[in-house]
Amino acid sequence: MIGAAIRRLSLRGLTVGVLALFLIATVATGISILTANRVTVARAVDRRIAVVADLVLERDAGETRLPTPLLLTRIAALSGQRDTGDIGLLLLGADNQRLGGNIAPRFTLPMGWSDLRRRDGIIGLSHGRALVRDAGEGRRLAVVAETEPFDSYRAARTRIYLIGFGSIILIVIGGVVAFSMLVGRRIGDQRATVEAIIAGDIRHRVPVSGSDDEFDRQAAAFNRMLDRIAELMEAMRGQSNDIAHDLRTPLSRLRGQLAHMVADARDPVQAERASAALAQCDALLAMFAALLRIAEIETRQRQAGFARFDLSTLVRDTASMMIPVAEDAGRRLGVDVNIVVPDFTGDRQLLPQALVNLIGNAIKYGGDTITVSLDASEEGVSLHVVDNGPGIAPEDRSQALRRFGRLDTAREAVGGHGLGLPLVEAIARLHRGRLTLGDAAPGLVVSLILPRR
Repeated sequence: MIGAAIRRLSLRGLTVGVLALFLIATVATGISILTANRVTVARAVDRRIAVVADLVLERDAGETRLPTPLLLTRIAALSGQRDTGDIGLLLLGADNQRLGGNIAPRFTLPMGWSDLRRRDGIIGLSHGRALVRDAGEGRRLAVVAETEPFDSYRAARTRIYLIGFGSIILIVIGGVVAFSMLVGRRIGDQRATVEAIIAGDIRHRVPVSGSDDEFDRQAAAFNRMLDRIAELMEAMRGQSNDIAHDLRTPLSRLRGQLAHMVADARDPVQAERASAALAQCDALLAMFAALLRIAEIETRQRQAGFARFDLSTLVRDTASMMIPVAEDAGRRLGVDVNIVVPDFTGDRQLLPQALVNLIGNAIKYGGDTITVSLDASEEGVSLHVVDNGPGIAPEDRSQALRRFGRLDTAREAVGGHGLGLPLVEAIARLHRGRLTLGDAAPGLVVSLILPRR
């Protein structure tokens, strides 16, 4: 499950996750070290206080009680010694009266162990530990020691930890962010190349920095793969273009001969057969013309002729021109342009051809009502051609977009060479757009989605 979760993480999510784990680990380590340091110091101080308390309250052999003067003598002796000179000692009587010692706390100290703060009023002590033990006959002995070697030591120690661990955190965050930006830029270069190739620019390549690092070697391998694919595609395109060019000339001669046969035919049956052959020859010539047209578009050389024009006016005029054609076929064609696009950049000859092809398909294969609309979309503008015919099943739509990918029902109903939608798709790619087929419930909606430029 962990492996699957990691695979689902994006680069940004992985970076944030690593930083979060590092911050948690660093903060937890700092707190643990600080706490362990405080506990260790407190335990050492506690042991020292207990030893001093034992020295003051130590009984000699056979001694049943400790006289107050003896306790005060021991307190004075320990207060003057080098090893215990920083220890605070206080002897209290049964009535809580101060009998002697070198400290005078502001508050009564509880029996046993307790923590001391500056508020306890012991001069020279900001943080410390205290031990109060029974000295007999209602007396109490208080032993106090500092847990800080100098004033504000705890604050200084906290600042040291914050600066030290904070510097580590900043360095790691900077390194992770820099690495993330580097990886993101390299991935962005590859994504831009892939998107350019999808749009039809097979010559686009991933930039190489020349550093010969892993990213450069990956980019070089990716570019070599693209070079090989481009070579194969160019070879296939060249063969199909050569075939189309080579066959178009004899087909044109054949058409001329068939046209003469139709004109010179004396027998009606012979004239009908010659006319049918002439129609099939015209269909073949149209198919080869469409193939050459697609090849021309896919070379992207037509982008040099891109210009700015009013797309909404072009769509409205082209669709209006097709209204009589639709009426002659018994169809009703409506035009609904909802937006104004006065500064669209593209090929003003190819886009009308794409729209005419889509409307022609709807007239051939659609129902009795066709609607052409132009709307705004997240990617730019969307040109829709909607009919209320039988539509295309979702599993057959990819086949309809393939070259010569006519559906069986379409072949039986009307003639065609299966290059209409591939031609429109090539025009869409030339404009860095895309062609989609959807369900109009009932009918088919064909959408030409184009980015604004």
